[in-house]
Amino acid sequence: MSVHPAAIIEDGVQLGAGCTVHAYAVIKRHTVLGDGVTVHAFAVVGGDPQYLKFDPATASGVRVGADTVIREHVTINRSIHAGQATVVGARCFLMAGAHVGHDSVVADDVVLANNVMLGGHVEVGAFTFVGGGTGVHQYVRLGEGVMVGGLGRVTKDVAPFLLVAERDEVPGFNVVGLRRRGFSRDVIRELKDCYHAVFAPGDLRAHAAARLAAGVAGAEARRFLEFFAAGKRSFARPRHAADPSHEA
Repeated sequence: MSVHPAAIIEDGVQLGAGCTVHAYAVIKRHTVLGDGVTVHAFAVVGGDPQYLKFDPATASGVRVGADTVIREHVTINRSIHAGQATVVGARCFLMAGAHVGHDSVVADDVVLANNVMLGGHVEVGAFTFVGGGTGVHQYVRLGEGVMVGGLGRVTKDVAPFLLVAERDEVPGFNVVGLRRRGFSRDVIRELKDCYHAVFAPGDLRAHAAARLAAGVAGAEARRFLEFFAAGKRSFARPRHAADPSHEA
Protein backbone atom coordinates (compact mmCIF):
# COMPACT_ATOMS: atom_id res chain seq x y z
CA MET A 1 0.00 0.00 0.00
CA SER A 2 1.21 3.50 -0.84
CA VAL A 3 -0.32 6.69 0.59
CA HIS A 4 1.32 9.89 -0.63
CA PRO A 5 1.74 13.08 1.42
CA ALA A 6 -1.33 15.31 1.91
CA ALA A 7 -3.81 12.55 1.03
CA ILE A 8 -6.83 12.51 3.35
CA ILE A 9 -8.19 9.14 4.45
CA GLU A 10 -11.00 9.34 7.01
CA ASP A 11 -11.77 6.91 9.82
CA GLY A 12 -13.60 3.76 8.77
CA VAL A 13 -12.06 3.54 5.30
CA GLN A 14 -10.95 0.07 4.16
CA LEU A 15 -8.01 -0.10 1.75
CA GLY A 16 -7.15 -3.37 0.04
CA ALA A 17 -3.63 -4.67 -0.48
CA GLY A 18 -1.54 -2.74 -2.96
CA CYS A 19 -3.73 0.37 -3.10
CA THR A 20 -2.14 3.70 -4.07
CA VAL A 21 -3.59 7.01 -2.90
CA HIS A 22 -1.89 10.03 -4.44
CA ALA A 23 -1.34 13.44 -2.89
CA TYR A 24 -4.47 15.49 -2.17
CA ALA A 25 -6.87 12.66 -2.89
CA VAL A 26 -9.74 12.41 -0.39
CA ILE A 27 -11.19 9.06 0.69
CA LYS A 28 -14.26 9.58 2.87
CA ARG A 29 -15.57 7.38 5.68
CA HIS A 30 -17.30 4.09 4.89
CA THR A 31 -15.44 3.76 1.59
CA VAL A 32 -14.08 0.32 0.68
CA LEU A 33 -11.34 0.04 -1.94
CA GLY A 34 -10.43 -3.39 -3.31
CA ASP A 35 -6.90 -4.64 -3.87
CA GLY A 36 -4.74 -2.64 -6.22
CA VAL A 37 -7.01 0.39 -6.58
CA THR A 38 -5.26 3.63 -7.58
CA VAL A 39 -6.71 7.02 -6.64
CA HIS A 40 -5.06 10.05 -8.23
CA ALA A 41 -4.68 13.62 -7.00
CA PHE A 42 -7.77 15.63 -6.03
CA ALA A 43 -10.22 12.77 -6.54
CA VAL A 44 -12.95 12.53 -3.88
CA VAL A 45 -14.29 9.04 -3.20
CA GLY A 46 -17.28 8.72 -0.88
CA GLY A 47 -18.34 12.36 -0.73
CA ASP A 48 -21.88 13.30 0.26
CA PRO A 49 -24.51 12.82 -2.46
CA GLN A 50 -25.81 15.86 -4.30
CA TYR A 51 -29.31 15.41 -2.93
CA LEU A 52 -31.09 18.26 -1.16
CA LYS A 53 -32.89 16.05 1.38
CA PHE A 54 -29.78 14.07 2.36
CA ASP A 55 -28.90 13.76 6.04
CA PRO A 56 -25.09 13.81 6.35
CA ALA A 57 -25.38 11.58 9.42
CA THR A 58 -26.55 8.71 7.18
CA ALA A 59 -24.11 5.79 7.36
CA SER A 60 -23.61 4.94 3.71
CA GLY A 61 -20.58 4.47 1.51
CA VAL A 62 -18.81 3.61 -1.73
CA ARG A 63 -17.32 0.28 -2.84
CA VAL A 64 -14.65 0.10 -5.54
CA GLY A 65 -13.48 -3.19 -7.04
CA ALA A 66 -9.92 -4.44 -7.44
CA ASP A 67 -7.46 -2.82 -9.86
CA THR A 68 -9.72 0.09 -10.73
CA VAL A 69 -7.99 3.36 -11.63
CA ILE A 70 -9.54 6.64 -10.50
CA ARG A 71 -7.88 9.63 -12.16
CA GLU A 72 -7.62 13.28 -11.15
CA HIS A 73 -10.72 15.16 -9.96
CA VAL A 74 -13.03 12.14 -10.22
CA THR A 75 -15.94 12.28 -7.76
CA ILE A 76 -17.87 9.22 -6.56
CA ASN A 77 -20.76 10.09 -4.24
CA ARG A 78 -21.99 7.78 -1.51
CA SER A 79 -25.49 6.33 -1.29
CA ILE A 80 -28.44 8.30 0.06
CA HIS A 81 -29.62 5.17 1.94
CA ALA A 82 -28.29 3.93 5.26
CA GLY A 83 -26.27 0.75 4.97
CA GLN A 84 -26.02 0.93 1.17
CA ALA A 85 -23.25 1.90 -1.22
CA THR A 86 -22.54 3.37 -4.61
CA VAL A 87 -20.61 0.67 -6.47
CA VAL A 88 -17.80 0.76 -9.03
CA GLY A 89 -16.60 -2.64 -10.18
CA ALA A 90 -13.19 -4.18 -10.78
CA ARG A 91 -10.71 -3.13 -13.48
CA CYS A 92 -12.61 0.04 -14.30
CA PHE A 93 -10.91 3.18 -15.62
CA LEU A 94 -12.47 6.48 -14.54
CA MET A 95 -10.70 9.25 -16.44
CA ALA A 96 -10.13 12.77 -15.13
CA GLY A 97 -13.21 14.70 -14.05
CA ALA A 98 -15.69 11.83 -14.30
CA HIS A 99 -18.58 11.84 -11.83
CA VAL A 100 -20.49 8.83 -10.46
CA GLY A 101 -23.72 9.90 -8.79
CA HIS A 102 -25.17 8.39 -5.63
CA ASP A 103 -26.50 4.83 -5.72
CA SER A 104 -25.13 4.15 -9.18
CA VAL A 105 -23.82 0.68 -9.97
CA VAL A 106 -20.93 0.48 -12.43
CA ALA A 107 -20.02 -3.10 -13.38
CA ASP A 108 -16.55 -4.54 -14.07
CA ASP A 109 -14.27 -3.43 -16.93
CA VAL A 110 -16.08 -0.16 -17.60
CA VAL A 111 -14.35 2.95 -18.98
CA LEU A 112 -15.73 6.40 -18.19
CA ALA A 113 -13.82 8.92 -20.28
CA ASN A 114 -13.04 12.49 -19.19
CA ASN A 115 -15.90 14.50 -17.68
CA VAL A 116 -18.55 11.79 -17.97
CA MET A 117 -21.50 12.58 -15.71
CA LEU A 118 -23.58 9.71 -14.29
CA GLY A 119 -26.71 10.81 -12.48
CA GLY A 120 -27.99 9.06 -9.38
CA HIS A 121 -29.15 5.43 -9.60
CA VAL A 122 -27.54 4.85 -13.00
CA GLU A 123 -26.59 1.27 -13.94
CA VAL A 124 -23.67 0.61 -16.29
CA GLY A 125 -23.08 -2.91 -17.62
CA ALA A 126 -19.73 -4.65 -17.89
CA PHE A 127 -17.32 -3.74 -20.72
CA THR A 128 -19.19 -0.53 -21.53
CA PHE A 129 -17.30 2.54 -22.77
CA VAL A 130 -18.78 6.00 -22.17
CA GLY A 131 -17.24 8.74 -24.28
CA GLY A 132 -15.94 12.02 -22.88
CA GLY A 133 -18.36 14.71 -21.79
CA THR A 134 -21.38 12.40 -21.87
CA GLY A 135 -24.28 13.06 -19.51
CA VAL A 136 -26.39 10.10 -18.35
CA HIS A 137 -29.78 10.85 -16.79
CA GLN A 138 -30.66 9.45 -13.37
CA TYR A 139 -32.13 5.92 -13.30
CA VAL A 140 -30.88 5.15 -16.82
CA ARG A 141 -29.47 1.68 -17.55
CA LEU A 142 -26.60 1.18 -19.97
CA GLY A 143 -26.39 -2.50 -20.86
CA GLU A 144 -23.35 -4.69 -21.18
CA GLY A 145 -20.88 -3.84 -23.95
CA VAL A 146 -22.48 -0.52 -24.91
CA MET A 147 -20.37 2.19 -26.53
CA VAL A 148 -21.50 5.79 -26.01
CA GLY A 149 -20.09 8.43 -28.35
CA GLY A 150 -18.41 11.50 -26.88
CA LEU A 151 -20.64 14.38 -25.75
CA GLY A 152 -23.63 12.06 -25.77
CA ARG A 153 -26.87 12.78 -23.91
CA VAL A 154 -28.44 9.58 -22.65
CA THR A 155 -31.93 9.85 -21.16
CA LYS A 156 -33.25 6.40 -22.11
CA ASP A 157 -32.15 2.85 -21.36
CA VAL A 158 -29.63 1.47 -23.86
CA ALA A 159 -29.79 -2.28 -24.49
CA PRO A 160 -26.61 -4.41 -24.37
CA PHE A 161 -24.10 -4.36 -27.23
CA LEU A 162 -25.46 -1.21 -28.90
CA LEU A 163 -23.83 2.00 -30.08
CA VAL A 164 -25.46 5.22 -28.90
CA ALA A 165 -24.60 8.83 -29.72
CA GLU A 166 -25.93 12.39 -29.67
CA ARG A 167 -29.28 12.31 -27.81
CA ASP A 168 -30.38 8.69 -27.44
CA GLU A 169 -29.62 7.89 -31.09
CA VAL A 170 -28.75 4.26 -31.87
CA PRO A 171 -26.72 4.05 -35.09
CA GLY A 172 -26.29 0.30 -34.83
CA PHE A 173 -24.64 -2.63 -33.11
CA ASN A 174 -21.23 -2.49 -31.37
CA VAL A 175 -19.73 -5.15 -33.62
CA VAL A 176 -16.16 -3.98 -33.06
CA GLY A 177 -16.59 -4.36 -29.31
CA LEU A 178 -18.04 -7.84 -29.71
CA ARG A 179 -15.15 -8.96 -31.90
CA ARG A 180 -12.57 -7.54 -29.52
CA ARG A 181 -14.10 -9.60 -26.74
CA GLY A 182 -13.83 -12.72 -28.88
CA PHE A 183 -17.52 -13.28 -29.63
CA SER A 184 -17.96 -15.87 -32.36
CA ARG A 185 -19.61 -15.20 -35.71
CA ASP A 186 -22.55 -17.36 -34.68
CA VAL A 187 -23.10 -15.31 -31.52
CA ILE A 188 -22.88 -12.04 -33.43
CA ARG A 189 -25.26 -13.34 -36.10
CA GLU A 190 -27.84 -14.34 -33.49
CA LEU A 191 -27.52 -10.97 -31.76
CA LYS A 192 -28.12 -9.22 -35.08
CA ASP A 193 -31.25 -11.32 -35.63
CA CYS A 194 -32.51 -10.35 -32.18
CA TYR A 195 -31.70 -6.71 -32.88
CA HIS A 196 -33.85 -6.75 -36.03
CA ALA A 197 -36.68 -8.52 -34.23
CA VAL A 198 -36.79 -6.14 -31.27
CA PHE A 199 -36.44 -2.90 -33.23
CA ALA A 200 -39.21 -3.67 -35.67
CA PRO A 201 -42.10 -1.15 -35.55
CA GLY A 202 -44.22 -1.53 -32.43
CA ASP A 203 -43.71 -2.41 -28.77
CA LEU A 204 -40.06 -3.24 -28.05
CA ARG A 205 -40.88 -5.10 -24.84
CA ALA A 206 -43.42 -7.26 -26.63
CA HIS A 207 -41.04 -7.95 -29.50
CA ALA A 208 -38.28 -8.95 -27.07
CA ALA A 209 -40.58 -11.24 -25.09
CA ALA A 210 -41.84 -12.92 -28.27
CA ARG A 211 -38.32 -13.50 -29.59
CA LEU A 212 -37.23 -14.90 -26.23
CA ALA A 213 -40.23 -17.23 -26.14
CA ALA A 214 -39.34 -18.47 -29.62
CA GLY A 215 -36.00 -19.62 -28.27
CA VAL A 216 -32.41 -18.45 -28.63
CA ALA A 217 -29.24 -20.48 -28.53
CA GLY A 218 -26.78 -18.11 -26.88
CA ALA A 219 -26.56 -16.61 -23.41
CA GLU A 220 -25.62 -13.29 -24.98
CA ALA A 221 -28.85 -13.16 -26.99
CA ARG A 222 -30.83 -13.98 -23.86
CA ARG A 223 -29.15 -11.14 -21.96
CA PHE A 224 -29.95 -8.75 -24.80
CA LEU A 225 -33.62 -9.76 -24.89
CA GLU A 226 -34.11 -9.94 -21.12
CA PHE A 227 -32.88 -6.36 -20.75
CA PHE A 228 -36.18 -5.14 -22.20
CA ALA A 229 -38.23 -6.75 -19.42
CA ALA A 230 -36.80 -4.46 -16.71
CA GLY A 231 -36.26 -0.78 -16.04
CA LYS A 232 -38.45 2.27 -15.53
CA ARG A 233 -37.52 4.30 -18.59
CA SER A 234 -38.14 3.98 -22.31
CA PHE A 235 -35.49 2.63 -24.66
CA ALA A 236 -33.08 4.27 -27.05
CA ARG A 237 -33.78 2.98 -30.54
CA PRO A 238 -32.75 3.61 -34.16
CA ARG A 239 -34.51 6.54 -35.78
CA HIS A 240 -34.49 4.76 -39.12
CA ALA A 241 -33.86 1.19 -40.27
CA ALA A 242 -30.41 0.94 -38.69
CA ASP A 243 -27.80 -1.47 -39.94
CA PRO A 244 -26.61 -3.60 -36.98
CA SER A 245 -23.34 -4.28 -38.73
CA HIS A 246 -22.45 -0.59 -38.48
CA GLU A 247 -19.04 -0.25 -36.83
CA ALA A 248 -18.56 3.48 -36.32
